[in-house]
Amino acid sequence: MNPMSLFLPLLAHDCRVLLLVLLALSDIGDLSEDFCVEIIGGNQVSPHSRPYMVLLKGKKICAGALIAEDWVLTAAHCVLDKNSQVILGAHSITKKESEKQIMFVKKEFPYPCFDPDTHEGDLKLLQLKKKAKVNKKVSILRLPKRGDDVKPGTMCRVAGWGRIHNNSPQSDTLREVNITVINRRICNDEKHYNYNPVIGLNMICAGSLNGGKDSCNGDSGSPLICEGIIRGVTAFGLPGKCGDPRGPGIYTFLSQKYLSWINKTMKGVV
Repeated sequence: MNPMSLFLPLLAHDCRVLLLVLLALSDIGDLSEDFCVEIIGGNQVSPHSRPYMVLLKGKKICAGALIAEDWVLTAAHCVLDKNSQVILGAHSITKKESEKQIMFVKKEFPYPCFDPDTHEGDLKLLQLKKKAKVNKKVSILRLPKRGDDVKPGTMCRVAGWGRIHNNSPQSDTLREVNITVINRRICNDEKHYNYNPVIGLNMICAGSLNGGKDSCNGDSGSPLICEGIIRGVTAFGLPGKCGDPRGPGIYTFLSQKYLSWINKTMKGVV
């Protein structure tokens, strides 16, 4: 008898056990891009652990950040109307949650030079009809004082209720993914956006050069958090190709000129 024949059943059993352990771990953390299927390649966050996140229910789902008691920062291309809901303290889109505060928009302030073709200036401020009740589940995300650029290689995170696959429906619960800032020169090369559109100095390119980690449809307007500071707002990517390595996510960079516009707009309204 071949001595190895005695060990083959044990080996097969051990491999099955190892595979089960790996699958279980992939549900706990970001073990491998191949195992991850959320946001695109991310994980569901603990409920209400991102208290600055805002759910926008307009013609489509978008996200935003509460940057003052009655102000939300989002993307200019997110279409809202008078009946659109601005929901603070949400984890689930559909479930009734006591933490939720449902607000409505008093006035919209899109960035005056927003260009939907080049995606330049894809920012919008929403003034709410009433102030939020700030607590542990609903809190303000403070803007940076300076518009410092984010160096390539910096690890950032973005959350949202967007699709978990390109052809999937929205995620019902808030999910988040860790992404890496990519050099603008790389994002503009022929293997990526090839200057169509131009990824300019007012944008941040972030994702994974291997693909599989990205924001997607429904995540628009969500804040890009780098080293604990909001540095961008989710803007666009390759249509229908979330997570494609040829088209990392593009975020409107909160440069000094944009921060100045935000602060002036908020101060100029009574």
